[in-house]
Amino acid sequence: MRFETPVPVTTIAQLIGAELKGNVNGSATGINEIHKVENGDLVFVDHPKYYSTCLNSAATFIIINKEVEVPEGKTLLIVDDPFEAYLKIVNFYRPFVPSMMPISNTSLVGEGTVIMPGAFVGNHVSIGKNCIIHPNVTILDYCIIGDNVIIQAGTVIGSDAFYYNKKTNRDIHYKKMNSCGRVIIEDAVEIGANCTIDRGVSHDTIIGAGTKMDNLIHIGHDTVIGKNCLFAANVVIAGVVTIEDGVTLWGQVIINKDLTIGSNAVLLGRTGVNHNLEGNKTYWGAPAQDAGAARRELVWIKRIPELWEKVMGK
Repeated sequence: MRFETPVPVTTIAQLIGAELKGNVNGSATGINEIHKVENGDLVFVDHPKYYSTCLNSAATFIIINKEVEVPEGKTLLIVDDPFEAYLKIVNFYRPFVPSMMPISNTSLVGEGTVIMPGAFVGNHVSIGKNCIIHPNVTILDYCIIGDNVIIQAGTVIGSDAFYYNKKTNRDIHYKKMNSCGRVIIEDAVEIGANCTIDRGVSHDTIIGAGTKMDNLIHIGHDTVIGKNCLFAANVVIAGVVTIEDGVTLWGQVIINKDLTIGSNAVLLGRTGVNHNLEGNKTYWGAPAQDAGAARRELVWIKRIPELWEKVMGK
C-alpha cells in the first residue's frame, strides 16, 4: 500500500507506540509484506525465523519485536507485537469505509463503459473506457480496471486475501491480516462469470493485458498474471504466484503458492503444480510433469497386469 504522501517515521512510531532505532529522520512511502517490499517501505517481522530476511530486505523501516543491530540506512521500530502494529497502521491509513451506493461517487468510470443493473462499484475504483460490467459484478475499493475489459455476471474483483496470522497462545489462533492492496486489470482482459480475484495483502494482484478467463476461476492475493494468457474453467491459483506471458491453463488446473510458471507453458486439464515450471513446455499430472512422459507412464501402468501375468506364468 502506498501512502498518499510520505509519512515521517516519527509519526508512525507515535501511532504504534514504537521505540525508534537508527535513522529517525526518514519518511515511509508505504507498507508492504516481505515478499513485495521496496525501498522506502515499512515491513513487520515477529518471528526469529524471518529476522535476517527482513533486516536484509529492500525495506527501509522495520517493525520488530526484538532489539537487534540496525542495518546501515535502516530504521527499527521496536514494539511488543509487530502484527498488531501493522493492523493499526493499515486501519489508520486505509480504514474500512462502507459505501451504500451502487457506484461510489469517489470512483471514476470511463467514456463508453456500460455498468449493468445489480453491479456494485466501491470506493476509489477506476474503470477505463468501453468496458462492459455485467449484472451482479462486484468491484471493491481501490481496484483499477483498464480499457475494453469485459467482466461477466457474478464475478467479484478485490475480495480480501485469504491470509491470517497464526499464534497458538491466543484463544482464536488465526487472526485476519487486513488487506490493503489492490487488483489491477489491464486492457482487453475478459473475465468469465462467478470468478473471484483477491486483492493483494499490501501490494497488487495483477491480470495482464489481453488475458482471457473462463467461468469459476479463483486468483489468490498478490498473484501476477502476464499478458495474453488463457485460463479455462475451474482453475485455482494460490497467492503470490507469477504466471508469465502467454500461459495456457486448461480446466481444473491447481497451482500452489509462491510459484512461477514460465512464458508460453501449457498445463493440461487437472494438472496440479507444486514446483516452478519452465516456459515453452506442455505439462500434465499431479505433480505436474512433462506431458509426454506422463502419457508414457500411463501406458506402462496399463501394461502391469499383462507383465505380471507373463512373469507369474513362467
